[in-house]
Amino acid sequence: MSRSSQSPAAAQAVSWAYAEEFFPQPDAARQARAVSQRLGLEPVSPGVAQTLTLLARLISAQAVVEIGTGVGVASLALLAGMDPNGVLTSIDSEADHHQAARAAVAQAGHPPRRHRFITGRALEVLRQLMDSAYDLVLIDAEPLDYPEYVEQALRLLRPGGLLVLHHALLGDTVAKESNLDDEPLIVRETLEAVRQLDWLTSALWPIGDGLLVSVKSEPA
Repeated sequence: MSRSSQSPAAAQAVSWAYAEEFFPQPDAARQARAVSQRLGLEPVSPGVAQTLTLLARLISAQAVVEIGTGVGVASLALLAGMDPNGVLTSIDSEADHHQAARAAVAQAGHPPRRHRFITGRALEVLRQLMDSAYDLVLIDAEPLDYPEYVEQALRLLRPGGLLVLHHALLGDTVAKESNLDDEPLIVRETLEAVRQLDWLTSALWPIGDGLLVSVKSEPA
């Protein structure tokens, strides 16, 4: 099909799919995705996973918090990019999710000292973590709690640390401002609140289900 005979929307969809699948997935990630499907969970897309690895590598992340483990697809991506001595703290309310995630990271060859999976309510766990002690915080959990998660994440991040928020476009519902359902409305308001913070430099990327990435400025 020539470029002139293909609609811009169709061309964009083809390019999106090409970019999402451009990098091969490790065996452990493919198997974790299969487990996700069996459990009815939606992991981060391959493109988002590769981006998480890139972001962690760019800042040589040593201390990372993940809110919403699932079965470890994003955990694997983060660990792949982190400093070899870095530690991932991943929080989820479901013990069976953590069981699957531990199996996935073990299969990938990451020793137990590099990760800790904390089963519990995320907001309660986050409040127990140290201020300004983390290089990257990934939020991939219940959208209705995103405002509280962002508040806690910004407290946890060191200057120069990265806030990464998944489901930032929420199945194309966030961009439709006429959609006032609870989840897209909360995500939209969260994005706007982040955009208004002048000590964050942010970008909203249309990969996977949408990824908001912000870097926390050094104090003035």
